[in-house]
Amino acid sequence: MADKLFAEGMAALQEGGHERALELFSAAWQEKPGHAGVAREFDGTLLALKKNGDAAYALGKWEDAGKRWMGTLRFLTHPAANARGYPFTRSEVKSKVDRLSAALMEKALTEYRRGEVPAAIADWKTILSYDPGHVEAARSLQTASKQLETLKKMPPGK
Repeated sequence: MADKLFAEGMAALQEGGHERALELFSAAWQEKPGHAGVAREFDGTLLALKKNGDAAYALGKWEDAGKRWMGTLRFLTHPAANARGYPFTRSEVKSKVDRLSAALMEKALTEYRRGEVPAAIADWKTILSYDPGHVEAARSLQTASKQLETLKKMPPGK
């Protein structure tokens, strides 16, 4: 079973699915701790996932960046990970996520204050797509969504 999971992980990796590959590698490791293939591929795959997050951020693809950085954080503490050999630390990646979320929160609040409620809602949804536990974004999204529904129910010209 472990070898099958590892092979599926390698297939996902060939298709550019780094996070999916890490999920499958983790499952293979759970079935067979110390799996040689996982030990060989895990670090490079995790480094590529983080690097893809950096590249997505540079291109302004906030959601992709956030998802890839959160995936990096999720797998950084896996037993197959050799975190001491990485050119970044957990706190550095967490800091990137926090800065991204803070910038999107500020952008959303500015849009909200200008009356651009749908744009603000989109930004809060972006944060929640990679960080579902972000309390402030969830609360702001709920408030703005209710306001948008109220505005839609108002007769024109009011």
